[in-house]
Amino acid sequence: MKSARNKTGLDCGMMVVSGSIDNIKITAVASDFEFLGASMAAAEGEAFLYGIQHAIENKTPFICFSSGGGMRMMESLISLSQMTRTTLAINELKKNNLPYLVCLTDPTAGGITASYAMLGDLHIAESDHALIAFAGKRVIEGTVKESLPEDFQKSSYVQKTGFVDLIVDRKNLKEKLSIILSILLNKNDAITTEENETSENTQSLTKVAS
Repeated sequence: MKSARNKTGLDCGMMVVSGSIDNIKITAVASDFEFLGASMAAAEGEAFLYGIQHAIENKTPFICFSSGGGMRMMESLISLSQMTRTTLAINELKKNNLPYLVCLTDPTAGGITASYAMLGDLHIAESDHALIAFAGKRVIEGTVKESLPEDFQKSSYVQKTGFVDLIVDRKNLKEKLSIILSILLNKNDAITTEENETSENTQSLTKVAS
């Protein structure tokens, strides 16, 4: 832990930030693979939950930049419990009708994939070659006793199977996120406007009928 903190300048492997993308206020978390392989433990779980809480209190979309090999083995069940905690937190975010976007970086694997990294409203992979997996390829091949495609678990392959919605180069990510967030945030306004217009039309028809 001391070595990881000295190397990265972080207290844990996940950073929470607030800011804006083209005047759209957001809350985001990002994992640093240099910090013990961006493995998920109690501190990272607290960071994620704090980010969700901030997003709900400030009514902002929540963006997760995922990375890591999974839960941190040295913390055993404490680490594994973060899968449940982050899932429950995301459910609370969605109850508040706030967008949750996941940007999958290389690699995203293990319990990270099995929890918060695959619960987004949209999943965006950063490159065609990003590793997105749960168990390792060799483990799966040993279990099913079959060889798997060469690009198995790479983002381009995972997109074909429906787990990734978009593949976007990092240099284009800001622009793409801005467009997606604009659409998602205006959707509720459009529905409200449509409902109001429908209500007004109904009232006009009622007056004519009377």
